[in-house]
Amino acid sequence: MTLEELADRLASNEGYESLSIAAGTPWVAVRLGDEPMPLHAQPNCPVVGIAEGNEPLDDAVPDVVDVVVTAEEVAAVTDSISRNPVAAAVLVRLLRHNERVGSADSGFAESLAYSTLQHGSEFQAWLASRESRPLRPEPDTPVVLLERRDARLRITLNRPHKRNAYSANLRDGLCEALGLALADDSIRQVVLDGAGACFSAGGDLDEFGEATDAGLAHASRMARNAGALIDCLRDRIEARLHGACIGAGIELPAFAGRVVARPDAFFQLPEVGMGLIPGAGGTTSILRRIGRRRLAYMALTGARIDAGTGLDWGLVDAVET
Repeated sequence: MTLEELADRLASNEGYESLSIAAGTPWVAVRLGDEPMPLHAQPNCPVVGIAEGNEPLDDAVPDVVDVVVTAEEVAAVTDSISRNPVAAAVLVRLLRHNERVGSADSGFAESLAYSTLQHGSEFQAWLASRESRPLRPEPDTPVVLLERRDARLRITLNRPHKRNAYSANLRDGLCEALGLALADDSIRQVVLDGAGACFSAGGDLDEFGEATDAGLAHASRMARNAGALIDCLRDRIEARLHGACIGAGIELPAFAGRVVARPDAFFQLPEVGMGLIPGAGGTTSILRRIGRRRLAYMALTGARIDAGTGLDWGLVDAVET
């Protein structure tokens, strides 16, 4: 539809209510380049802006638009939204909110939204579709390695056998290491990296679905939050990324003041495809770096972003061998 048609729909209560997944509308697509129209509300579903030619500058896109795509990309984005419309709608509403508030409020909102979706039908369907796999015993080695040299502390994620999957134990070890840096002013530089083939392939899928109490899951996430600690240390911390940086594997390092990637690094947010949203702080950290619409594109499509694109967007600060 045109922006004028969208404005007319939003101006009436009946039209506003119809632009929602609850009314069977998983998404709305509008043409960019039309004359901007005053809008009285935002739909309760993603608004996809279709651009002609090159991607327009962000400040030239109407605020109501959640994600910008070319005509060739529309089907891929809308198909992805339609597969998990609840998660997609929650994501875009959360990003609209987080764009306007500070880190503490955005982190609180993300945790509430993530905890809610963990108990939703889309995530439960994804869990049911997974094949059960035998759990492998964990090596008798620390999941986080620390190396102190003078005023520099190196923190290394150390689950290379699981591609540094972000488990509860890894989260606890990382939080303890970051807490040490916060408590010791003589540590003037912190380097965060990962052992093995990649920085981190994201959340440990073997632990997905273990939360049975949404309220307790939210409280736990807020109480032990590695992203918030990295944010507190951002002026002193540099993240060094390589290989797969998926989900938490990019959400957490994006809080760092400086992010350096190797040329082989790539970035991906697959959570909406699971019926979830980024839940390790990405709707704050990545939002700051690349803006709401590019973050929505990453999360709604699950697209793999290479190191060069990450540098162009500002997701990383440098690409070095």
